[in-house]
Amino acid sequence: MPSSFVKICGIKEESTLLGMAGLAVEYIGFVFAKSRRQVSPERAAELLAVARQVGMAEGRPPLAVGVFVNPTIDELEATLSRVALDVVQLHGDETPEFSREVRERFNVDVWRALPVTEATGIDKGLGRLAAYKGAASTILLDTAGGGTGQTFRWDVIPSYQEEAAKHGLRLFIAGGLNPDNADQLIVSYRPDGVDISSGVETDGVKDNGKIAAFVERVKST
Repeated sequence: MPSSFVKICGIKEESTLLGMAGLAVEYIGFVFAKSRRQVSPERAAELLAVARQVGMAEGRPPLAVGVFVNPTIDELEATLSRVALDVVQLHGDETPEFSREVRERFNVDVWRALPVTEATGIDKGLGRLAAYKGAASTILLDTAGGGTGQTFRWDVIPSYQEEAAKHGLRLFIAGGLNPDNADQLIVSYRPDGVDISSGVETDGVKDNGKIAAFVERVKST
């Protein structure tokens, strides 16, 4: 069975990318929403140029993911005109219809992040997935609020995996991941992919040692 894909999100520095040379990282993420990890489209373009010179997954450059929260079509168009993103990740209240419009209008892959909360309930949460068939390729399950460094209840993952598979969607897991719990997630659930940001940081800065350890745990487990 193929290993889970890895996305390292919240890239801000060239040194982070250079330190990832040779690592099996398929995706890197740039945050355009309000955040301490936010970058401008122009800065993301500079970083992407570096990434494309750094061999990562099997010597290939990683694909670029842009993280947005409730963007307008005009805002997406302005960003995509400055940086050649491969994926638009929607992390707010965007509808399936909006997701489909983004995919078709800009010819990009679309990922939809959905929060897992106790209040949502497993049945209601699963019900959201069907609407994204054909509108997104990937559902990203995250802790409510995102970027909290906290995990959600992993025991709901199998139900989401089954529902996602019904609709041709990949399922990525985020929220509270780190080098110490990555192997537990992979062994127990084998998700299509994992997405990490704060879990590979030290004092708010990407830590190349933690990134290497995380990737090794995911790929070798």
